[in-house]
Amino acid sequence: MKALINDQYDRIVELCETVDLPVYRWHGDAPASGKAQVLRAPAGLLLITPESLEALFIRHSERTRQIFGGLRYVVIDELHSFIGTERGAQLQSLLHRVELSAGRRVPRIALSATLGDLTTAAGYLRPGEAADAAVVASAEPGGEIRLQVRGYLEPPPASRTNATAAHADSPTTGPDGDEPADRAAIANHLFRVLRDTDNLVFANSRAAVEVYADMLSQRAARVGVRTQFLAHHGSLSKETREHVEERLKDPATPVTAICTSTLELGIDIGSVDSVAQIGAPPTVAGLRQRLGRSGRRAGRPAILRIYVAEPELAPGISPTDTLRAELFQCVAMVHLLTTGWYEPPDTAGLHLSTLIQQILAVTAQSGGATAGELYPMLCGHGPFRRIDQSTFARLLRDLGRHDLIRQHDRGLLLPGGEGDRLINHYSFYVSFRTSQDYRLIADGYTLGTLPVDRPILPGASLIFSGARWRVVSVDTGSRIIELTAADAGRPPVFPGTGGEIADEVRRTMRRVYRSTTVPAYLDATARTLIAQGRAAFHAAGHATQRIFARGPETLLFPWRGDRIMNTLTVVLAGRGLQTGQDGLAISVANRSPADVHDLIRELAADTLPDPIALARTVPAKAHDKYDRYLSDELLDAAYAARALDVPGTWATLAELAATGEGAG
Repeated sequence: MKALINDQYDRIVELCETVDLPVYRWHGDAPASGKAQVLRAPAGLLLITPESLEALFIRHSERTRQIFGGLRYVVIDELHSFIGTERGAQLQSLLHRVELSAGRRVPRIALSATLGDLTTAAGYLRPGEAADAAVVASAEPGGEIRLQVRGYLEPPPASRTNATAAHADSPTTGPDGDEPADRAAIANHLFRVLRDTDNLVFANSRAAVEVYADMLSQRAARVGVRTQFLAHHGSLSKETREHVEERLKDPATPVTAICTSTLELGIDIGSVDSVAQIGAPPTVAGLRQRLGRSGRRAGRPAILRIYVAEPELAPGISPTDTLRAELFQCVAMVHLLTTGWYEPPDTAGLHLSTLIQQILAVTAQSGGATAGELYPMLCGHGPFRRIDQSTFARLLRDLGRHDLIRQHDRGLLLPGGEGDRLINHYSFYVSFRTSQDYRLIADGYTLGTLPVDRPILPGASLIFSGARWRVVSVDTGSRIIELTAADAGRPPVFPGTGGEIADEVRRTMRRVYRSTTVPAYLDATARTLIAQGRAAFHAAGHATQRIFARGPETLLFPWRGDRIMNTLTVVLAGRGLQTGQDGLAISVANRSPADVHDLIRELAADTLPDPIALARTVPAKAHDKYDRYLSDELLDAAYAARALDVPGTWATLAELAATGEGAG
């Protein structure tokens, strides 16, 4: 978001100069002079993040009426990135508070290129009034897309070096080039086709960004080309990220940025010639956003290369690995992209964690508020409309029990000791969970920050910002890691997971398995892999069966999205089964397919259970930033809304019950 605002600021300033309209930006890294001008004389156009808007309300509460009194419009860019998220719930609340400060309704406008459900989007933009929203959709045909999906084989674990086998996802890269064969082959092809142009290479994790930035930089150094391969992700310093963004806009030297979703949004990074995606994209909508970074010059096609590595067929390989699932996921997502389908936003969540933040924010902003004032502001007429009065009362009692709020005279609620501590910490304005980071410093220059969940000791090697380092010292008090240049390195371990796979993606994957069509955009290896996957699919009986034996355990293949897979796992575990998820499959230990099939038929014939009762059986439910302050009762309700799909699961159980068992 910061990169997007900086980019938009530069372009909008140029547009607005001719009409004498001032433009300001407000985020954590923006100059203080512009913020001061907004506070003194609000006018013109303000580009701001939700977090900075939250900070403005709390730090300058006495000026909000003046600041928003003349507000004419609110524009939300990249709307799809907010719907159904904690950050999106915070933004809805902030927009409501803006209107309360302004004393009137302010027209809201939203922009997005990847919305499949415009009714849900309209409901997010103005809760309860979706029917009144006007939709302006482009009728322009899409441009030409040139696509290739390239397949690679991962070597079996026994053939890897000790260092590589120990960290298959984060291999050590040393001076002798001990790179896994699949990654080396991907890096070689990327280097060959990208070395003379400007490109974006998307990886699905910060660790993968560092791996490929290092591998490509080493190749450029060995050959002596002037092309730069630069890393870009959220843990790098502001200066490093902005340097990469500026280099991409400079036509003097070819630059390829290896990045996460930080460059996925609508930032204008110049004339990017092509986009690459390493691994299956996290979502169809994300793939559309990434593809949209290329082909922006008139008459030039958008070019997308997707690189997928599947394990070699070797003794002991998992049955799910023989299906080549990642490649089929890619093919399914490309098909859905070309038909204009995108993941529907998740609007089922209660967002109790963000409601806690908003209760604290409003009491801090207003100098206190009663429950009778907070409920209609945030829930009754606000964005948390799914929260009824009894749930809100239970939440307030939880906050009081943890000293987040205290009740004073005439029912006035004020932040308690713990609440004050949270509000006064810089991380309060962010609604989502953040980690405690260490600053990485080399020669007095801050490279960025690193979430340290495991000990890092002096002498350890590290890859960061696309370069290799050795840890000189670790200061736990100041949370600083000193680095020096080195010949070898290992990418750090970053927390986080990929996107949730939707039902339609898995359904489409199964249709691709059953089809005989070979997409023309697959290279020779990918064509071999898809043939292997289809052969394994039919040989095992997946075309007609969903339940299979594998040694002492049974595998279920529901062909459903992650939400239903999770609910099925919870339901079966609640019946005393030892369950786990293995990619496309749910494993059940020490039960025969017949036993599991009988239980599934029994469950399918039963009435639908209460989702909250199911949630009670899950041991670890805390997920969002302030979930630790919720009682078990509210934590169950939040988990059920966020992670369970009981109707979809019971429909899936009926399908599973109607099929027989395979021999495995």
